[in-house]
Amino acid sequence: MKARLCALVVCASVIAVIAQTVDGKWAGEAQGGRGPQQVNLTLKADGGKLTGTVTGRGGEIPIEDGTIAGSALKFKTKQQGRGGEITLNWTGTLKGDEIAMSRMAEGGQGQAQEFTLKRAK
Repeated sequence: MKARLCALVVCASVIAVIAQTVDGKWAGEAQGGRGPQQVNLTLKADGGKLTGTVTGRGGEIPIEDGTIAGSALKFKTKQQGRGGEITLNWTGTLKGDEIAMSRMAEGGQGQAQEFTLKRAK
C-alpha cells in the first residue's frame, strides 16, 4: 500500500513539472507610450538555458542571455529606439499557463513595464 502511495506521489510530481514547461508560444499586451503593444514570445528551455524570440511592432527579435531556474526566467533583447539601440531586460515567473513578466530598459531608463502573458493555444 505504501509503495502504491509513493508511486502515485512521484507520478503527480512528474506531471506537475511537465505542466510547468515554458516551451511554446506566449501572447499578451504591454502598455506602451503609444498605447497597448502586442507581445508574442516563442520560448524553448534546455536545462538552464532559455532561447527563443520576441515578436512585436519591431518584427521578430532573438532573445539573448536567456536563463531559467525553476519558475524564474530572464533574458535580454536588443532593438532600435529613437536614440539608437536599446537593450531591454526581461524577467518573469512561470505560473502554469501564465507568465508574470516585467521588462525595463538597461541602465534604468524609464519605468518597468509589467504584464501577463498567456500560453497561446
